[in-house]
Amino acid sequence: MTAPGSRSRQQAGAALLTAMLIVVLVSSLASAMVWQQWRAVQVESAERARTQSAWILAGALDWARLILREDAKSGGATTLSDPWATPLAEARLSSFLAADKTRTDDGPEAFLSGQITDAQARYNLRNLVGSDGKVVPAELAATRRLFDSIGVAPDLADRLATGLRDALSRPGTEGRTATPPLLPRTVAQLSWLGVDRDTVRRIAPLVVLLPVRTPINLNTASREVIAASVDGMDLGAAGRLVQSRQRTPFKSLAEAQALIPPSLTLDASRVDVKSSFFEVRGRIRLGDRVLEELSLVERRGLEVLSLQRQRVNLQDAPN
Repeated sequence: MTAPGSRSRQQAGAALLTAMLIVVLVSSLASAMVWQQWRAVQVESAERARTQSAWILAGALDWARLILREDAKSGGATTLSDPWATPLAEARLSSFLAADKTRTDDGPEAFLSGQITDAQARYNLRNLVGSDGKVVPAELAATRRLFDSIGVAPDLADRLATGLRDALSRPGTEGRTATPPLLPRTVAQLSWLGVDRDTVRRIAPLVVLLPVRTPINLNTASREVIAASVDGMDLGAAGRLVQSRQRTPFKSLAEAQALIPPSLTLDASRVDVKSSFFEVRGRIRLGDRVLEELSLVERRGLEVLSLQRQRVNLQDAPN
């Protein structure tokens, strides 16, 4: 038989153990609730930052449209001395992002920068395939020269021409492969045609993929692109054109023609002094994150249309 004192001690111990279990349970539940609340705040903060970034980058694209539209009013050649060629330096926008305009101290640190580049300063790989769906021999030779000038195997041009021809071919076309590749829309997507990443990186500064065939712009293209686009021209003659335009941009093909040997002819279907396609790069640094967006736009008269928008980079900002 258990003594009354011993039974009282057992009951007290059980009560204490129950109380401790209740305390642990309450603490666990409280910790879980705090963590869930913290997580919800983090998700809401990330979503707000994403939305703010999207709006700001859309504003950068609108800025580019305005610049290009105003530039088109001149009706002149497209040159590197035009206003569009001046980058937008990084500017602080924190005060504009605050929900309450009178309390900007709580707003995130936001900085925006942007740049417009002439897409027709690079060789358009779309030129490799003609309107008849066949590879254009003159453009294939130009692409070979371009790749050879930068130390890339010229046979890459043949592989790209074949891949683009197959990708552009319609069902029922003679010679069409059973499983044609997807049509790349950007240089990075040339990997779809079997081009390795290192080669894509090497040719990216000199080539572009535009929706239609386009000439290169003598006022903005590099000497390598110019030499490749003009039959018989070497890098020396192309370099002299680049030096001349730095002093006085070309207003017409005739002005450029006068500066090259008579044996060379500038083909108006392959070279020009005006551009219609541009790339707009917007960069937003919001708090500890950096977001970049690259847009391809086409200028048709005074109208500037956005053709492509792609997110380029989302990462922690460097210290």
